[in-house]
Amino acid sequence: QVQLAESGGGLVQAGGSLRLACATSGLTLSTSAMGWFRQAPGKEREFVAALGWSGSRTYYADSVKGRFTVSRDNAKNTVYLQMTSLKPEDTAVYYCAVPRRGVSIYDLNSYDYWGQGTQVTVSS
Repeated sequence: QVQLAESGGGLVQAGGSLRLACATSGLTLSTSAMGWFRQAPGKEREFVAALGWSGSRTYYADSVKGRFTVSRDNAKNTVYLQMTSLKPEDTAVYYCAVPRRGVSIYDLNSYDYWGQGTQVTVSS
């Protein structure tokens, strides 16, 4: 049974940084793709970043490219999302998720397992 648990959210001023963590269990992280999504109030859930099945390939939404970095620590079964130069528009609940193999990593409908989310609030 796959379980995901996000942590690390909080309140930060614009220009600041946060590191989110997604603790995983019930899967082999080294061979699993992992995605990060976010959902702001009144908006649809959107793709943020992902790690591919190969382990080294990364994917980013244009809105976060150059500011966010996704990585994994297989020994700790944990995926991270390092967020820098945060903007008020980054405010959202952030979710980690596991996709099915061989699907579009950008499409939230490709993901079978989701964490409960962690709130990130960026003040101006």
